Amino acid sequence: MLRRHARTACTALVAAGMALTGLQAGSAAAAPDDQGPHRTATVRTAAQALGADSARPELLAAMRRDLGLTHSQALTRLANEAEAGATAARLRQDLGTAYAGAWLDGAEAGTLTVATTRAADTAAIRASGARARLVTHGLTALERAKEALDRSATTDAPVRYVDVRTNVLVVEETRAGAGERLVETAGIPRGLVRVVRTGEAPLPLHDIRGGDAYYMGGGGRCSVGFAVTRGTTQGFATAGHCGRAGTTTSGFNQVAQGSFQGSVFPGKDMAWVAANSSWTSTPYVKGAGGANIQVTGSVLQPVGASVCRSGSTTGWHCGTVQQHNTSVTYPEGTISGVTRTTVCAEPGDSGGSYISGSQAQGVTSGGSGNCSSGGTTYFQPLNPLLQNYGLTLRTTGVDPGPGPGEPEPGGTWAAGKVYAAGDVVTYGGASYRCLQGHQAQTGWEPSNVPALWQRL
Repeated sequence: MLRRHARTACTALVAAGMALTGLQAGSAAAAPDDQGPHRTATVRTAAQALGADSARPELLAAMRRDLGLTHSQALTRLANEAEAGATAARLRQDLGTAYAGAWLDGAEAGTLTVATTRAADTAAIRASGARARLVTHGLTALERAKEALDRSATTDAPVRYVDVRTNVLVVEETRAGAGERLVETAGIPRGLVRVVRTGEAPLPLHDIRGGDAYYMGGGGRCSVGFAVTRGTTQGFATAGHCGRAGTTTSGFNQVAQGSFQGSVFPGKDMAWVAANSSWTSTPYVKGAGGANIQVTGSVLQPVGASVCRSGSTTGWHCGTVQQHNTSVTYPEGTISGVTRTTVCAEPGDSGGSYISGSQAQGVTSGGSGNCSSGGTTYFQPLNPLLQNYGLTLRTTGVDPGPGPGEPEPGGTWAAGKVYAAGDVVTYGGASYRCLQGHQAQTGWEPSNVPALWQRL
């Protein structure tokens, strides 16, 4: 957290299909089993469902600048990330407690590695098109150890996360010996932990389109995360440390805008603002040069995936996802469940949008460094925020629903509901398990999108 004082794609998708043939085959494997009623004529691949084939030029330009990619590589990477995320999610369900994480490598994210603690799983992992890594510790065990560290953490050991690539729990310390003391206090086996010395202490990036500025009535500036609705009320998601319930806001143009309806910080870093009738929520994030970047959904992407951030101070920047479910101790307290990234940010960017392709990821929480020398930032994932406040993400996706004479399939699945990996629903007389957390929307029915749902 940093403080601020108050004041074309079709060709590329074919290439991506060749790059990750095994992964796409794994994602589509469930399609023949989905014999229930369909809202659309075709079952969508992960790349199609997540809009990887419709990336805006501004998004691709930022990926070229910040990730060193060509235009074609950027398109291929987005398609690969979508397919790999679906494959990793399906394997996580299949491997159970033996699952130890997954990550992407390569300029085009063409290599997916999935780790397991069980040697018998490696054949199935390879059959899916991914590389298999046999490790000692399961992801669940490492995350439980991290929770124990979180309960005793101080700002001398401000960051904790599971590094799935090395299969250890990492503690970053700003003062020598702080990490060791934390591990001892929490009673965690030393072999699970790697202590890393850092000179960067994260702070909040303190001072209706994602990335635009807004101003708090008590002083200071933050950034809009994502446009949302709650019933007929328009508004936006943002960071909890930007304001408390009742704090009034004005927009980027200093016109009265609305007020915070709910806010959580510390613990989490989430909030939402209800706008007055002068403001309309739009399904866009502000990209380079003020261009609109479309938002089509909220599927959280895997470690190694590209991600871009929009903020009112530094604009549009890209990087990669480093770790999910990270815990950070700010001077105000600990927040858990944030995602650690290589994207830079500066004061005033707080609350702004993180987006991967066209999938909303989260809102800027805090970090260290800046956009001149580089840094590390953390975002509050969006889906828990939407669920906590009963919000609906504004997206550009529109589906007409059943055609003339087509019955509504029915079941417990419902558009607008936030689903977490592992949730089970019924739809069209069949049961499905959620593979990747997301907010459901019309057109993403379980029978249509095997990247998100596995038929049981």
